[in-house]
Amino acid sequence: MRIRSRVALLLALAAATASAQTSSGGVTRIVVPFAAGGVQDILARAIGSELGTAIARSVIVENRPGAGGTIGTAMVAKSQPDGHTLVLAAASHTINGSLHAKLPYDPIRDFSGVAHIGTVEYVLMINPRIPAKTVGEFVAYAKANPGKLNYSTAGSGTATHLSMAYLAALAGIDMVQVPFKGTNEAVNEVLAGRADAVIAANIGALAFVKDARIRMLGVTSAKRSKFLPELPTVAEGVPGYEFDSWLGLLGPAGIPAATVDQLNLAVAALLRDPVILDRLAKQGIEPQALSPQAFDALLRADFARMARVVKASGARVE
Repeated sequence: MRIRSRVALLLALAAATASAQTSSGGVTRIVVPFAAGGVQDILARAIGSELGTAIARSVIVENRPGAGGTIGTAMVAKSQPDGHTLVLAAASHTINGSLHAKLPYDPIRDFSGVAHIGTVEYVLMINPRIPAKTVGEFVAYAKANPGKLNYSTAGSGTATHLSMAYLAALAGIDMVQVPFKGTNEAVNEVLAGRADAVIAANIGALAFVKDARIRMLGVTSAKRSKFLPELPTVAEGVPGYEFDSWLGLLGPAGIPAATVDQLNLAVAALLRDPVILDRLAKQGIEPQALSPQAFDALLRADFARMARVVKASGARVE
């Protein structure tokens, strides 16, 4: 009964807040710290309209790419803590705290976990001119050609960067990173034959399952993906390898608890909507609602996990 009473109170508060915001014509911005076309951008646009309806505000998606996601993220960290400026963040948020020597914000202390949305796996893809059809064969080829293979990324400090740097370290191979502004560009470089390999989120891979211009070798998750069930895990070729990413909305530290609760409840409701669930499935996203407190705990745990991955990979961005 106490839980029901709390939820009823929060919903009533949300409705009152939404009514006041509607009368003042409020706007909520979801900042995507990467270029258009990546998993965060597509996800933000997939839920933006419905989230706006749920909180009775206009929701706009704003791309602020650059510096591995730190430019847009820094903007949100320094915004007013009123819940009207959020960032659609992912594992790159916790990666940056360990990968960059200096940041204009603290990835944990300067943010409020507003709403966890789900998790996404990544896929190792190569240009088919490389004579490898398994992860093991790819590693063997790279070892036989040290420093001659490159891999494209969505920028230094992104998940596409660290996931491959971590793989290279565990496998003992030497590859050259070629950074771009977004995941789409990174994948297109492999499609065009200008880059040898890329590790991209499911959404950047699912469209190319039957495309002869690219060859998928493995998924980065600990278990085989329900979205690509016939594809082996990277760990089957490089034991111990695992890499995935959370996705969620963060805001600047200090947002009132009632505002965080309103947004959290709205997102949780969206994650029960069949239309939204279908959109997430098409993007290779496993939905999972968490309370703000559980999301904050996940952020701290993932920060520690990514610090270990960064250390193991030897990657560093000054």
